[in-house]
Parts: sequence; structure tokens; C-alpha cells
Amino acid sequence: MTRSGRASRMAPDDRRAAIVAATLPLVLRDGPAVSTRQIAEAAGVAEGTIFRVFPDKDALMRAVLDKGFDPQATLDALAAVDRALPLRARLVATVAVLQDRLRGAFGLIGALGLQQPPEPTEDHKRSHEQMNDAFRAAIADIVGHDAGGLRVPAAEFARVLRLLTFSATHPRISDGLPMTPDAIVDVVLDGMRAPRPHTPDDAPAGAPAADHHARTIEV
Repeated sequence: MTRSGRASRMAPDDRRAAIVAATLPLVLRDGPAVSTRQIAEAAGVAEGTIFRVFPDKDALMRAVLDKGFDPQATLDALAAVDRALPLRARLVATVAVLQDRLRGAFGLIGALGLQQPPEPTEDHKRSHEQMNDAFRAAIADIVGHDAGGLRVPAAEFARVLRLLTFSATHPRISDGLPMTPDAIVDVVLDGMRAPRPHTPDDAPAGAPAADHHARTIEV
């Protein structure tokens, strides 16, 4: 804001983005009942400024939905995960990023009374399939050279990690008791590690190693 109380000059696209960013938390709190006066106060603009960049409130709400479900911020956060960390720590950070996105999406769906995420607009042409491919590729890249320690391809590991993260974060599917990132990683990583080769040390106390190996083969 300037000293005169008017909003400082901004390019239309920047002003649009600023209004959307200010509106999103209001919608999460108040749903579609949020007023343009509240939005103007939060954005630091005159109420009329909103309608110079949006034709009506419905158009603003649509832009808020697009922002809320845009995957780019999440993909950027995944790209920023420190690849120097051990695999488990990298995956815990990955799940935390995914859960942040999911909580925001679930909150927006609930606040607006939607049954599912909206279809992408002409300005957001990335299809659901393309988005899934991008997330799988991002997670596979985080797994990186540790993929050889898995018993499934990295892309399949990424798919299952996302699937469990979604179901373990959804408030209804998880019965209101969402799993932590550490718990999710424990389930997926330990369940998909490559089997450890049997050695004589694996034999039960007092059992000959050869007999133990034979029983393992029979199983």
C-alpha cells in the first residue's frame, strides 16, 4: 500500500496472483461465503480493484481452486528434498511434502462443498495422468541410486507411496487418525525392500544351517 492508502501499482498478472493468494486462506476458513470486502482487506486493495482483474466473484473462486490444486509448488518442494540424506530420511521429507498438499486439497474441497477436485481449466491443461506421471517421476528421482535396493521398480514404489500417503492422510479413510510420515515410510519402505539373502546366521538357535536353508526353499 502507498501512503495515500491505495494499492501500489502492479502488473495485472501480479495483482491477480496477489489477490488469489490472499483469498485462498479466507476460503479455507469461511468457504464460499467470504465477501469481496474481506478479500480486499486481506489483499490490501480497494474492493473495486478485484473486479478490474476478475470479471466476477465466481471467476475469482475458480482462480483460487486452480491455485489450490496446482501441483507445481509441490513438485518444486519435492525437487528441493536434499538428495544427500539417507533414503529413509529423503522419503520422510517426501511424504511430508505430499501430506501438506493433500491437507490443503482436502481442506479446500471441504470448504467449498465439492465432491472431488475440479477439472482443469484451459489455462491449466496438465491432465490428471500427466500430473501423476510428474509426481511418480519426482519421487523416483528422490529414490535415485537406492532403487537397486527395492524389489519393485522405482516408479511402482512411487505409486504405492502416493497411494498409501493419500489414504493415510484423508480424514475419512484414516478414521481421523492420519499416519505420520515416518509411519508411512516404515510400511512402504520395509515392505518393498529386496529380500535379504539367507545366511547361516539366520538359522534358529540349535538348528543346523543346512536344515534351515532347506525349510526356506520349501516355503
